[in-house]
Amino acid sequence: MSNVKIIPLGGVRENSKSLYVVEVDAQIFVLDCGLMFPEGELYGIDAVIPDFTYLKQNKERIAGVFLSHGHEDAIGALPYFIDEFNVPVFGSELTIELARLQVESVIGKGNFSDYHVVDSSLAIDFGEVKVHFFQVTHTIPDAMGISIETPEGHVVYTGNFKFDQSADGPYRTNLNHISDIGKERVLALLSSSLGAESLEENAPDKRVQSVVTEIFQDAPTRIIVAAVQSNLLRIQQIINAAHATNRKVFISSSKSQDIINVAIDLGKLTLPKKDILQSISDLEKFHDDETVILETGSSGEPIKALREMATNQHPNIGIRNEDTVFIATNPSVAMEVEVAECENLIYRSGGEVVKLSNQIKASGHATPNDLQLMMNLLHPEYFIPVQGEYRVLAAHARLAHETGIPHEHIFTLSNGDVVEYKKGKMHSTGTVPADNTLVDGIGIGDVGNIVLRDRRLLSNDGIFVAVVTIDRRKQKIVAKPHIVTRGFVFVKANYDLINESTTIVEKVIQQNLKHNDFDWGSIKSEIRNELSDYLFKETKRRPIILPVIMEVNQRRWYDK
Repeated sequence: MSNVKIIPLGGVRENSKSLYVVEVDAQIFVLDCGLMFPEGELYGIDAVIPDFTYLKQNKERIAGVFLSHGHEDAIGALPYFIDEFNVPVFGSELTIELARLQVESVIGKGNFSDYHVVDSSLAIDFGEVKVHFFQVTHTIPDAMGISIETPEGHVVYTGNFKFDQSADGPYRTNLNHISDIGKERVLALLSSSLGAESLEENAPDKRVQSVVTEIFQDAPTRIIVAAVQSNLLRIQQIINAAHATNRKVFISSSKSQDIINVAIDLGKLTLPKKDILQSISDLEKFHDDETVILETGSSGEPIKALREMATNQHPNIGIRNEDTVFIATNPSVAMEVEVAECENLIYRSGGEVVKLSNQIKASGHATPNDLQLMMNLLHPEYFIPVQGEYRVLAAHARLAHETGIPHEHIFTLSNGDVVEYKKGKMHSTGTVPADNTLVDGIGIGDVGNIVLRDRRLLSNDGIFVAVVTIDRRKQKIVAKPHIVTRGFVFVKANYDLINESTTIVEKVIQQNLKHNDFDWGSIKSEIRNELSDYLFKETKRRPIILPVIMEVNQRRWYDK
């Protein structure tokens, strides 16, 4: 009897950063390797990736990484992963090419070549374990679910999916393959939960295409579209709508152009006419009613670009009277305020905002009916909801129970929780490290809670620097303390506050100069404490306080 463990290192109780570990005896299979874009108080952070500590401890056991689709929540952390682990990467044709593009975009990570293109007809043999892929419908072509066939049954991971009976080609779900897996023993199902609370069914993508085309037909002049660069389905619909209304599409982002070029080369993105895509530098050569400007990016980048356009800060484009701004993406809840502010700026600039989400339900994630259909096709013995905040995981768990799965067979996990199938039963057996790893510039994991706390304080109350020069040999202050503030108070309007702060610094230093056991650390700490109490009393603010003490006659003092 084999021992099977399932460990989420990311992607549960959060909306992104998917990474799920399936252990079968001595082998480890990594499902997806995604990142999460920062929200909230992660000041200055570029991305959040999973904690690889557990995998580093067991790196010799990793059989490979298996990717479900080409969005950044599934492949974004791959450059950082392969920098630590030399293991093969498996995925569909488009997924592998986008993963390769993602890896090469990170400096110093472009030499990796152990990629393997798979399709739904192929089973990858790892001895007693076989890995199968099955095609699902999502907002990107070649999206796959993954099944780990173990001696105890299949462990199935759906990836992001929905059911759309009108989907075709690389977007079509292989229902027969899913049903065939369900005819065998499915030990556990890991299913995406992002749409578990939806009260409305997804519209068929062909209906969404009609709505997008109608929006383009009603636009009097230029159309500016904000979309996520990896949502190739939406980009295809935009290109089709532009063609139907005799417009050209101008892409402003070079990275988006790279992704589109990859999709075109692989036949996953179809151009109705060869010249439908134009360079942004040729925009002025066409009339306003012949143009569609496609502004794309990751996460909130398209909204940020619209804000720049509305305030004339964008390098290429400004919003003009009668421009139609079409928001074809669904921003996260955390960005609702920013989106509302952006809409207001657009209207003030003379443009008009049209949001796809107000016209039709066009999500790439399964609704409750879709989720239950997947369960009924697979008939899992155990169920683990993944991908989503706790409330949607809980909603998904309720849906699973409605299909007949007992409560004791449903596990709503946190990152790092371990569930193990042993001796005919699955149960929780402990935890492994699964903290967030923060990426800031080229630094990976070097920004922790203390740094974030300081950044938060700096953003709230600013910084207060006190610079003083002393002569320890003569036991006196050589130069009166100099106060520098940023983001705290306007110095010229707060002379009394600054003068009193100067007096406090002088007093503390003079007292310490009289002692023979002069300690740099303690004197700086005392200055911080005294200033902090005074400044809070006077302003109700707590800036970061940095005492800077310089010494003259230093060499003579120590040579004495």
